[in-house]
Amino acid sequence: MTDFLFLIDRISAWVGKAFAWCILIMTFGVSYEVFVRYVLRDPTTWAFDISYIMYGALFMMSGAYTLSRDGHVRGDVIYRLWPARVQAMIEFVLYFLFFFPGVSALIYAGIDYAGESWSYREVSVMSPANVPIFQFKSIIPLAAFFLFLQGIAQVIRCVICIRNGEWPARLHDVEEMETVLAHTKEYEDLLKSRDDGKGGAQ
Repeated sequence: MTDFLFLIDRISAWVGKAFAWCILIMTFGVSYEVFVRYVLRDPTTWAFDISYIMYGALFMMSGAYTLSRDGHVRGDVIYRLWPARVQAMIEFVLYFLFFFPGVSALIYAGIDYAGESWSYREVSVMSPANVPIFQFKSIIPLAAFFLFLQGIAQVIRCVICIRNGEWPARLHDVEEMETVLAHTKEYEDLLKSRDDGKGGAQ
């Protein structure tokens, strides 16, 4: 069960990291637009479209990755005070009451929405460049599918926690800067206390 759980986590991580490259494309598009608009006085007709398309793709396709790392915003004022087993029971129920129905609806509606967009080769109405966006509409059901898959992994986590009384480990590949600094401070304090102990012994 744990192996299957980590397999889904790795799939979510691969998808999230693959679409993280959208940041570079978006940055290039915005930077190029600023340069040609304010230096060459010749603004583009496509940079705005590229920026919101890339941001939208990144936002949608990183949802499963963020869920796998427990990175979504959580109102846990009361939740964090409960024992792990109670947390898992509550989450288990909520996944089936709200998460899976909502994501399933997004898959169903997204497929219809994307199919309609593909049928008439939809283009952006936000600029005169007529940038094609029908292919990006496919991201809606695709992102929902990966969210659904990650939801299965989260339910497995709940089952393991209910059985063992503690949450299973998660894969980690990035840390918030304050977490890195806190760990660095702890490590420096540990070294300092060890050096002080050696000095006292001498």
